[in-house]
Amino acid sequence: MISAWTAADVRAAEEPLLAAGEPLMERASFALAVQVLADLRARRRHVRGARAVLLVGAGNNGGDTLHAGAVLARRGVAVTAVLTSEKVHAGGLAALRGVSGTVVDLPAVPERTEAVAADVAGADVVLDGLLGIGARGALRGLAGDLVSALVSRGAVGVRSAGSERPEPADSTPTASGGGRERARRPWVVAVDLPSGIGVDDGTLPGPVLAADRTVTFGAAKPGLLLPPAARVVGEVTVVDIGLDPSGPPAVRRLEPADVGARWPVPGPADHKYTRGVVGVVAGTATYPGAAVLAASAAVRTGTGMVRYRGSAPVARAVLAARPEVVTATGRVQAWVVGPGIPTTRDRDDPADDGQHDRGRGGLAVAAGNLPGTSYGPVPAVVDAGGLPLLAESSPPWFVLTPHAGELAGLLRSRGEDVHRDDVEAAPLHWARRAHELTGATVLLKGGVTLVVGPDGAWAQADAPGWLATAGAGDVLAGILGTMIAARSEEIVAEPALAAQVAAGAALVHGLAAERANPGGPVAALDVAAAVPATVAGLLEQRG
Repeated sequence: MISAWTAADVRAAEEPLLAAGEPLMERASFALAVQVLADLRARRRHVRGARAVLLVGAGNNGGDTLHAGAVLARRGVAVTAVLTSEKVHAGGLAALRGVSGTVVDLPAVPERTEAVAADVAGADVVLDGLLGIGARGALRGLAGDLVSALVSRGAVGVRSAGSERPEPADSTPTASGGGRERARRPWVVAVDLPSGIGVDDGTLPGPVLAADRTVTFGAAKPGLLLPPAARVVGEVTVVDIGLDPSGPPAVRRLEPADVGARWPVPGPADHKYTRGVVGVVAGTATYPGAAVLAASAAVRTGTGMVRYRGSAPVARAVLAARPEVVTATGRVQAWVVGPGIPTTRDRDDPADDGQHDRGRGGLAVAAGNLPGTSYGPVPAVVDAGGLPLLAESSPPWFVLTPHAGELAGLLRSRGEDVHRDDVEAAPLHWARRAHELTGATVLLKGGVTLVVGPDGAWAQADAPGWLATAGAGDVLAGILGTMIAARSEEIVAEPALAAQVAAGAALVHGLAAERANPGGPVAALDVAAAVPATVAGLLEQRG
C-alpha cells in the first residue's frame, strides 16, 4: 500500500529530526542525485557529458536540487542552475559553484527568460526544484514565467487541469501534426513534487512541468496520488530519509498484493449464500446492455448468486448472456442499483420499466428502512440512474459511483452550485463534499479513481485510458457488487471498510481492462471476461 501524508504532517515529522541535527538535506539530495544518474544511464548509457539544468527556487527544495547538482557535476555531468529568486540556499549554491557548476541568475536578467527556456529545453535532464511542500497556489513571478515559456514551447509541461500530459521524452508531434518523429526533450525529474501542484489536494491551478519521475522525500504527498495532478508526476520514487509521520495517512493507494491478500477465497464449507448474493436493479428496454454488463461482471468476479430485478424483456436478455442469473426474489447480501436506469426526471418515460420503484425498494432494504424484512441492512452500489433515488441521508455502507458529471448533478440536487468542470478541477474537494452531504461512501470514476469514506481518501490509478468506453462503469458496478456482498456483514459493522473495498474494485477493474487487451482498445464485456484471470493473478501473490 502507498500512503501519503499532508504537508503539515511531513513538516511535523521533520521538526524533531532537524532540531537534533539530522542531515535530512544531505540524505535527500544524495538520493536524488543517485536516481538522476540511474535515469541518465538508462537513457543515454553514459553519464559523462550529459547536460543537466536545475530550476531552483528560494526554499529548501532549491537547496536539495543544488546539492544534488553538485553530486552530478562530480560524476561528469555538465550542470547549469537557473535561479528564479533573489533568495537561494547559500550552502547548496556554494556546493555547486565549488565543482564549477554554471549559475544563471534570472532575477538579474529577467529579459532573458525566453532564451533561458530555449536552453533548458535542450538539456538531457531537468530537475524541478522551484517549489516545495510549503507553497500554495500557482507558480508566480519569474518561476511562473519560466515554466510558462517552457510550456508554450510545446515540449515540456502542462498548462492547467484540462491539459494533456506531454509525449514521452524521446518523441514529439511533427510540425504538421501528422505522425511522429524522433525528437529529444528533457527527462524531467520533480524534486519532492512537481512545482505548482496542490500539495494536499492534487489540483493544478496553473502551468506545471509534467515530470517523468518524482523523487519525493520521507513520504509521499497527497497531490502525487490525487487527480488531476497524479497524471503529471510520472513514476514516483519515495526516498527514506528517516521520517515517521504520525497519525493516519491523508490518502492511500492499494497495490495488487494488498487486494490479493484480502480477497475472500471460498473453502470446502462455503456455499452460494456464504459467498454473497448480489441483487441487481439495472437496465431498461432502452439500455438493456447495462443489465447484461453489470450482471456479467458480478458473476465473473465470483459471486455466489446474482438476483436480477427488472422487466421481463430485459431479464430475458440477461439470462441469454448469463443463464446462472436468478430472477426470483429472495435473500440479497448487496445491491447494485442504477446502471442503465433513466434519471428521476424521466420517471414518466415508459422506458423506466418500473426500475425506479424496484431501485427505491432495494435501497430501502439495504439501508435497513423496511421493518419486517430479514434481508437488510446490507451494502449497496448506487450508480448512474440510482443516484437520484437516494434518500436525503444514506448509510456509509452505500457506495455511490458517479463520474464527474453525475457527481455535479448530485451535488446540485443538494444545493451546491457546481458543474462538471469544477469537479474535474478539484475532485477531492467535491467528493468529500458529496460524502458530507449524503453520508455515503463516494467513488468518483476517472483516469484516477477517487474514493472518499469515513476514514479518508483512496486514489487508484490502475486503469488504461482505453477503459474510457461505454459500459465500463456498469462493469465496475458489478465487480464492486460482488466484492461488497462477500464481506457484507463486515462492511455494515465497520462502514469505513466500504471505501477500501471500493478502491480494491477500482484496481481489479483497471487491471482487467489491461489484461483484456494489453496496450490496446477494450470493450466493456471484454473487461468483465478478463476479471476471473485478473483475480487469479492477484491470489497468486498471496504466496
